[in-house]
Amino acid sequence: MPSSTPSLSLSLQDLLGPQSASYRHVSNYVVMSFIEEGSYGHVFHARDSYTGDIVALKKLKLMKDKQEFMVAQREIKTLKMCYHPNIVNLREVVFGNDVNQVYLVMDFVEHDLRSLCNNMQEPFLQSETKTIMLQLASAMEYLHSNWILHRDLKTSNVLMNNRGQIKVADFGFARLTSNPPPPDLTNYVITLWYRPPELLLGARKYGPEVDMWSVGCIFAELLTREAIFPGASEVDQILRIFALLGVPTAASWPGYRRLPHAKVLTFRINSGTTGSELESEFPMLTNQGFDLLSRLLCLDPARRITGEEVLAHEYFKEEPMPKRGEKFPTFPRRPAKQWKGPPLDSLSGLSPLFF
Repeated sequence: MPSSTPSLSLSLQDLLGPQSASYRHVSNYVVMSFIEEGSYGHVFHARDSYTGDIVALKKLKLMKDKQEFMVAQREIKTLKMCYHPNIVNLREVVFGNDVNQVYLVMDFVEHDLRSLCNNMQEPFLQSETKTIMLQLASAMEYLHSNWILHRDLKTSNVLMNNRGQIKVADFGFARLTSNPPPPDLTNYVITLWYRPPELLLGARKYGPEVDMWSVGCIFAELLTREAIFPGASEVDQILRIFALLGVPTAASWPGYRRLPHAKVLTFRINSGTTGSELESEFPMLTNQGFDLLSRLLCLDPARRITGEEVLAHEYFKEEPMPKRGEKFPTFPRRPAKQWKGPPLDSLSGLSPLFF
C-alpha cells in the first residue's frame, strides 16, 4: 500500500518546481531570535549576511504527513502569486543541510494585531482602527478578485509595522476558488473564534464571504481588545454567535435549515432570541460604524459585505478620519521567545547570532 507521505523528490518538485537546485542555502542568514511557533512552522527573526536586510525566516514543517506537505505547498504557491502592499512579501525560498528543510524568507514586520491587543492598555483609536480596516479590506479585495480564499484570517495572522502598515500573513490554508465555488470544500478551516456560522453548520460550498466574516471578527476585536466569539467548542461557538446576533430565521438567513448541522442545533437554540444584541455591545460605534460591523457579521453569507464594498463604506468618510501611517504610535517590540527545540546547528546550519 503506498505511503500517504510524499517522497522527497516529489516534495521538491511540487513545492519549488524544476528550478529547486538554484535556491540558496539558509546559512546565508544569521538568526537573531525566535519569534513564534505556528501549527505548521517555526518563525525566526534573521538577517541576510550579504545585504544586511532584516527578515522573518519560517522553517516549514514537512514530510511528517500529507497534511503538512499540502499546507506548505499552498502557502508557497499562493505567496508567489501575490503582489500587494498589505500581503506579506515572499522574498525567496531557501534550503537547510537536508533538502527536506525548507524555509520561507519574508519581510520582517514588527508586530501582529493579537499581540498588540494583548499588551495595549486601551483599544486602538477609531482613526487607527479605520486605517487598519481599510488595508485589510484592500488585501481581501485583491485576494478575492484573484480567486484566492485565505481561510485563516485572525488577529495573530495580521502583522503591523510601526507606521501603521499591515500585512496579511500565514497562507497555509489558502486555496484557489471559482465561480460557482467548488461543491465539496472542507469546512474544517479558519480558527474557531473567527469561523463563520455556515462552516460551523457544515457548509462545504462557500466563497470569499467566509473571509469577510473573519474580517468582521477582527474589526470587533480592534474595538475592544477581546475576541467577540471566544467559543470553547464548535457547538459553543455557534451558540455564542446566535446569542449575540439572534437565531436565524427564514427571513434573516433563507435556506440555513438545509445545512447539515442546522437540525441538530434546533432544539438547543429554540429558546434563544431572534433579535441582535450587537449594537449594545459596541456603543463606541457611530451608525455607519455599526452598519459596517453588522454587514460583516451578517449571518446570511449571501448578504455579507465584500472587500470592495468595505472600501467604499461611509464609515471611512466620517470623522475621525483614518490616521496617516506616520502618525501611528510606536509600539514596543515583541520580546524574543525562548527556543525550546534542538541546537540550532542540528536544525539547518543557520549561523546563530544568539540563542
